[in-house]
Amino acid sequence: MSGSEPAATTAVLPVVTAEPVTDAPAEPEPAEDGPVDDEPVEDGPAGPVEAAGRGRRDRPPGRDPLWARLLVVLGTLLLVASGTAITGTKVLAHRYDATVKKGKLIADTARAGGVQARPRLTGPFNYLLIGSDARADDPTAGQRSDTIIIVHIPATMDRAYLISIPRDLRVQIPPFPKTGFLGSREKINGAFDYGHGGEDGVQLLSQTLFNLTGIAFDGAAVVDFGGFQKVIEQLGSIYMCVDERTESQHIGYDKNGKFLAPWYGPEGSYRNPASTPVVYEPGCQRMKPWQALDYSRQRKSIPDADYGRQRHQQQLLKAMFDEARRQGIITKPGKLDSIIRAVGASLTIDTGGVSLADLAYALRDVNPGDLVGIKLPSEPRDIGGFSYVLALDDQATTLYDAIRNDTLDTWVGQNTTWVNGL
Repeated sequence: MSGSEPAATTAVLPVVTAEPVTDAPAEPEPAEDGPVDDEPVEDGPAGPVEAAGRGRRDRPPGRDPLWARLLVVLGTLLLVASGTAITGTKVLAHRYDATVKKGKLIADTARAGGVQARPRLTGPFNYLLIGSDARADDPTAGQRSDTIIIVHIPATMDRAYLISIPRDLRVQIPPFPKTGFLGSREKINGAFDYGHGGEDGVQLLSQTLFNLTGIAFDGAAVVDFGGFQKVIEQLGSIYMCVDERTESQHIGYDKNGKFLAPWYGPEGSYRNPASTPVVYEPGCQRMKPWQALDYSRQRKSIPDADYGRQRHQQQLLKAMFDEARRQGIITKPGKLDSIIRAVGASLTIDTGGVSLADLAYALRDVNPGDLVGIKLPSEPRDIGGFSYVLALDDQATTLYDAIRNDTLDTWVGQNTTWVNGL
């Protein structure tokens, strides 16, 4: 979990089993057949299909999910929404509002208040945040939502609950006539692709989640491939607490200290014995951007796999928020402006007609310590040779009810097993 950094501390690098390169890249580019963080892409839809649907296109190797971009976006939005320099922040938020691409991301039937909903600035709010793996340099490779987070802001407007939805969650994806998709029962991250990504993809995903949970959304944000690295680098480094020994599946070095991916081949299936992987040992430490991002990507080398990665992603968000506050970025218009500009290039939002400046002011009381991470009550299951996550119906239903009824505070106290320490 992330921790509050002491007032004065010496930067500490993650423990590695080989001496890292002094100025390591934000994330080394994998070889052509380098490791991939995702599950294998099956022929056609993600897993056995129980109704006809459009097959998914294969993706090139080396593609990483864009959860990091998503965390940057949410962290920046919350950053803009907090602090004491409200007047200057609102000026920048107005610029942000004019810079960021707008879109209709929520399906009509999944939008809070329906088609005729009026913009509002009083909670509770539910926002859908999506990290897409689409890339501008390969638009034919398909798009999947590798990160799905529901952000719940209670009526008190003083905290934020981050509910991670497993990308392998087995759900019924409804038909989407606009793209000719007939519907199927499979992994939820396929919904974005079946809507052909972009606005339509988010609409199909929002409808899928609404059908599953009954949760209506006030808005959404989707992040594409560009611009994330510059945003992370604006903070320079992040103070994080590693909660379990984590071996990198993506970054390692040969005996001469040169980058060499620890795993290679299709889906990173083969171990390269000539590579010594980076290892993140438990403990609180200051991480460079490439280290924090790499640590938060890992799932294959930790006992709780994707659940652990979800937790680490949530911890990264809080760590970024903490770092921004520690550096006083909210009182440095130039630095804040550069972050806003970097985010704007890789973000599409739907705020239900509310300006970002007004939304930022409304969320001004949300602070780093007010973020609560939640994982969906669920369990992994192999079905027909494919790996899925199945919701534990009774417990998951109580979570959906708590979100809809704005009683998450009570639910968290009664279901500590499903709460992530941030």
